[in-house]
Amino acid sequence: MAIRRWMAGVVVAAFAAAGAWVYLDAGRRAAPASTFVLLDGSSQSSADLRGKVLLVNFWATSCATCVAEMPEIVALYEKYRHQGFDTLAVAMHYDPPSYVVNFAQTRKLPFKVAIDNTGQLARDWGDVRITPSTFLVDKRGEIVKTFVGAPDFPALQQLVEKLLAQT
Repeated sequence: MAIRRWMAGVVVAAFAAAGAWVYLDAGRRAAPASTFVLLDGSSQSSADLRGKVLLVNFWATSCATCVAEMPEIVALYEKYRHQGFDTLAVAMHYDPPSYVVNFAQTRKLPFKVAIDNTGQLARDWGDVRITPSTFLVDKRGEIVKTFVGAPDFPALQQLVEKLLAQT
């Protein structure tokens, strides 16, 4: 009986440790070297954005949560863009380009919008399959936090402020 309780305690401790690791995103990793083709035909590489805090949001026009969260992403961008914060919205490969262009134009998205025509960007960023999936990258080019689904925007804003304050 004592061994069972001990084993149960070990299992609970392991799950708690794993949960804390995921919650705290202790497994920071370098953002993948990527080239994003923007709607205007230009390209932007992840290396070009080093030195900034970067939000990379994988989304689709057919994703209700993505559409609903976009005004909050815009507000976050507008609030911090002059402090070294940038945003890149990456439309999924299955999203018709005309829908993406229409969405970006009608909503006057102020940040960079790219289309992942081949699905390679989604694969490079951790095999993204669920939208929205959002990555927060620090000034050194490391992924600090990953959100699957809509982020907790007050918590995201606090994290952005913390990262912007770091040298």
